[in-house]
Amino acid sequence: MTADANREQFSGARPRVVLGVSGGIAAYKACELLRRFTEGGASVRVVPTESALKFVGAATWAALSGNPVSTSVFDDVHEVPHVRIGQQADLVVVAPATADLLAKAAAGLADDLLTGTLLTARCPVLFAPAMHTEMWEHPATVENVATLRRRGAIVLDPASGRLTGADTGPGRLPEPEQIYLAALRLLERSALAGGEAGGEVADLAGRRVVISAGGTREPLDPVRFLGNRSTGLQGYALAETALARGAEVVLVSANVELPDPAGAKVVRVGTAEDLRDAVFEAAADADVVVMAAAVADFRPARPMDAKIKKSDADPEPLALVRNPDVLAALCADRPRAGQVIVGFAAETGDAAGSVLDHGRAKLVRKQCDLLVVNDVGADADGRSKAFGSPDNAAVILGADGTETPVQRGPKTALSDVIWDLALARLT
Repeated sequence: MTADANREQFSGARPRVVLGVSGGIAAYKACELLRRFTEGGASVRVVPTESALKFVGAATWAALSGNPVSTSVFDDVHEVPHVRIGQQADLVVVAPATADLLAKAAAGLADDLLTGTLLTARCPVLFAPAMHTEMWEHPATVENVATLRRRGAIVLDPASGRLTGADTGPGRLPEPEQIYLAALRLLERSALAGGEAGGEVADLAGRRVVISAGGTREPLDPVRFLGNRSTGLQGYALAETALARGAEVVLVSANVELPDPAGAKVVRVGTAEDLRDAVFEAAADADVVVMAAAVADFRPARPMDAKIKKSDADPEPLALVRNPDVLAALCADRPRAGQVIVGFAAETGDAAGSVLDHGRAKLVRKQCDLLVVNDVGADADGRSKAFGSPDNAAVILGADGTETPVQRGPKTALSDVIWDLALARLT
């Protein structure tokens, strides 16, 4: 799934994608994005600006897409391209989106084929900004981005990293594979909403969500640690789907080896105590907190400063102490009034009760609004039903007594159900 964007393809009918390219140095990266769209099965029409053609020529776009390329509304006038291209699109992606392009889109200007297409499009629109940090943080750009998001467009936050010259900071174009995944999620969301753009798709616009993902590791010595089997796939799927629905996402990532979801602010942590501190800081102004990470219940009481050497004698018993219960602490002292808190319970049945029995008891103990109960036992082949798998099944328990079963399927599908239930409790 998220670990390999090349394997994800568009489902259903072949989507018609417009790839807008504006005039920034990151325009060359759009060639890789175009390749991913075409290999995924999309029909792509590239619409560059005149400035973009100074970085990548029209012949390149035409050869890679198999479709004609133009910047002018006066080419093929009889086909009315400035209207038809937007009307016929299932998705418009602008990557890179410069500060100038965002300003024109927010103001509703239409002085070339791309801006005209943006005005006529009635499908979801995704902007992937790229510019210098000062331009991204300028009040004019901040206001333009807020305007576009308020209208239902998805505007990803840029990545942080090396920019042109020696400059470094926020403003870097997200990696093409992550933009592609964001587009895939947006098309899936649009299909669920009946092809609508705007509010139905971006129903989390204006909401800030915090998601924890992965598994914490508790040091035993400089080499060894106590950990668990969580890979972070479910937490990252939650982040991808939230971004596709317009949310501002903070992803607290514990020892995950997956690419950062495009547009998410990623905070990396190691131990349970690190995760607790990061989640509480991020949750101060969050509308929803989803604790999808597998947090270690215990840690070594006395981690060693030097590697424990192997000897012929049996090792000393390992003394453990309890880690903080992050979910229970959040629920007991909610950082924000009206905040919705979602927990996860990785359970196996035993003599004391079934998976759901343990989940219901945990919901009472934790006092969260929703608890996603996973059966993490082994399948017929001896593999975990949840950890490391691209698919998942769950029963989502509500504090109001509701129980929502979700059949086994992609983790993004479970994620959308979780966001639906959380949003219902927000509104």
